[in-house]
Amino acid sequence: MSWNRFTQYSYHNASLGFALDYSRIPFPDTFLAEKEPAIQQAFAAMKQLEAGAIANPDENRMVGHYWLRASKLAPSADLTQAIDSCLAQIKAFVADVHGGKLLGSTGKKFTQLLVVGIGGSALGPQLVNHALGQPGADKMAVSFFDNTDPDGIDYVLASLAGKLPETLVVVISKSGGTVETRNGQLEAAAAFKAAGLDYAKHFVAVTGEGSKLEKTAIADGWLARFPMWDWVGGRTSELSAVGLLPAALQGLDIDGMLAGAAAMDVVTRSTTTKENPAALLALMWHYETSGRGLKDMVILPYKDRLLLFSRYLQQLVMESLGKEFDLQGKVVNQGIAVYGNKGSTDQHAYVQQLREGVNNFFATFIEVLKDRPSPASAMQVEPGVTTGDYLLGFYLGTRDALSEKDRHSITVTVNELDARSLGMLIALYERAVGLYATLVGINAYHQPGVEAGKKAATGVIALQGKLVAALQSAPGKAFTAEAAAQAAGGDAELAYKILEHLAANGAVKKQAATPWFASTFSV
Repeated sequence: MSWNRFTQYSYHNASLGFALDYSRIPFPDTFLAEKEPAIQQAFAAMKQLEAGAIANPDENRMVGHYWLRASKLAPSADLTQAIDSCLAQIKAFVADVHGGKLLGSTGKKFTQLLVVGIGGSALGPQLVNHALGQPGADKMAVSFFDNTDPDGIDYVLASLAGKLPETLVVVISKSGGTVETRNGQLEAAAAFKAAGLDYAKHFVAVTGEGSKLEKTAIADGWLARFPMWDWVGGRTSELSAVGLLPAALQGLDIDGMLAGAAAMDVVTRSTTTKENPAALLALMWHYETSGRGLKDMVILPYKDRLLLFSRYLQQLVMESLGKEFDLQGKVVNQGIAVYGNKGSTDQHAYVQQLREGVNNFFATFIEVLKDRPSPASAMQVEPGVTTGDYLLGFYLGTRDALSEKDRHSITVTVNELDARSLGMLIALYERAVGLYATLVGINAYHQPGVEAGKKAATGVIALQGKLVAALQSAPGKAFTAEAAAQAAGGDAELAYKILEHLAANGAVKKQAATPWFASTFSV
């Protein structure tokens, strides 16, 4: 690539310690000018959103995650006060935990933290925990229940064996009805009770006002409750109590994260496109995918601590942009698929395909300039060369190797990985997603597909109950899946899958037969 193109199509902000190189996206020189009217419309829509417009009409709610790091921008004094008071509540609660004022049911100081949540209620806290934590130095060690997998739950509980008296549990669910989180809450509570502990003296809720979870927390006398507001979506909730409470309990710099996000917000509010890195990202996404998701976004952070960044962006980008309908109700099937791992590990894995396989992606490299907190202490693996120098070499080499094969890339650079820069990255991508959604005419802030999946899961559980009832009504009688489905009034394939699962877990008996679908089930 030419030096002239690099200097023309790179954004550098020394005060932020941030840079964006989009010169390796081969858009023509006319592209930005052609897209200027569209991006200006996106800026106007974003301004209305931040001013308190009903930006999510499907759910009749505002979208205000930007106010979390600049509460004075909230459209009412009540909201400003709510944001400020939540932050003060978090800090006061954390001080009481760390100072030993709040103790577990047996009088032990809390040293362990178990976060129970799923999706945005887990991915953000997991990213921050891994990116900023210092094992052995953190105020509390953090574990997660982020699924309804019994084996995964048991794995985490085994790691907490003997430590439950000093474990604090934060349960995060806006509605309190998210099944996976509710199941994790019940499993955790059962573990505390089995250990002879008063579970309520270990539990904290982060939830919406009047939710099922809040009612449980009040009725059972949990330690504390923190708010989740309807104007903050799960995938943009890391800088609310959802993410700030676990991070603060871990001992991380939440003020730094908020400050970094606020600083990036200031820059990405610019209506001068070349001075707005979020707008530049959104436009590059649009060019690469033709505004229709025709290419995947591969995230390649050259920093082990950013391993989870691609997973975090999977939810933020794919849940926000993966939509069947546009704002006019037309079927568009929009979205951008996101995946990634880390460099230079990936050079020994799927970079082989990226360079020589199907050209259906564009890459985003995440570069962190500072290798260690104390560079002076870095050892040399060769004269004048450190492990970090090799990491840079592998990043630059991989980038050039992709360019040689006409594989396009963007590079996001931060000076160092700390609370401030992580907050900046979170804010950058939140804004880019919102701007891109306007460019392609979709609602970035709802998730009807997620709700459809939840409804389908509820139907499966209902059918399971009917199948068990049918078998119990005829004890000893053997039913094929098809016969059981007829008796329960359900689908035969679903019935077979449910009965197989029940048999594997000892809830029903299976008599295997040939062909396999002639197998029978009984109680």
